Amino acid sequence: MAINLNIKNLPPYAKIIIAILPAVILSVALIMLVIMPKQQEINALDAKIDTQNNEIAVSQAKVAKLDILKQENERLIKRINELKEQLPEEKEITSLLKQVSDLGIAAGLSFKSWKPGPKTTHSSGIVYEIPVSVDVEGTYHNLGYFLSSLTKLNRIVNISDMKLGSPKIVKGENFLSASFKASTFSAIPEADAAAGVNKK
Repeated sequence: MAINLNIKNLPPYAKIIIAILPAVILSVALIMLVIMPKQQEINALDAKIDTQNNEIAVSQAKVAKLDILKQENERLIKRINELKEQLPEEKEITSLLKQVSDLGIAAGLSFKSWKPGPKTTHSSGIVYEIPVSVDVEGTYHNLGYFLSSLTKLNRIVNISDMKLGSPKIVKGENFLSASFKASTFSAIPEADAAAGVNKK
């Protein structure tokens, strides 16, 4: 049984559908096969562009801070060099300790004992600590003057573990004995510091 279709006998709306149907199918195929993949590619490229723009913005911010960071670095290097000047080299320790002793004598203190201790690595790991156990006698004024003189040295000398004895009157003045630990520090040579890091 054959079906005989005569377009002329179809109603007008069917004729319109038949006329535009190929164009709709071609349009959908074009959108699905060409335009949508291209749009996805465009979206992916836009995302990459946004990422690169963000990276450029971050890099520009870093470049803007570079001069500030360079100035800060120079300031810190200068400060480190100033602090290093306060740390005597090991060969200068003897003369520094003699200078401390001379300050005590100049302040009117009488040294009863002066015992240098062994050099130890400070807990910071960047300096050696060189302690000296000291016993002195003198007036409160003498001791105060001596401690004040230490603060004027351009080297670091810490006084710790101070113990004061009972004062006694000698020729109308209050004399007392004092014992303390005077510690100075020296920078660990870079070779020794590197060797210590390697051991760890």
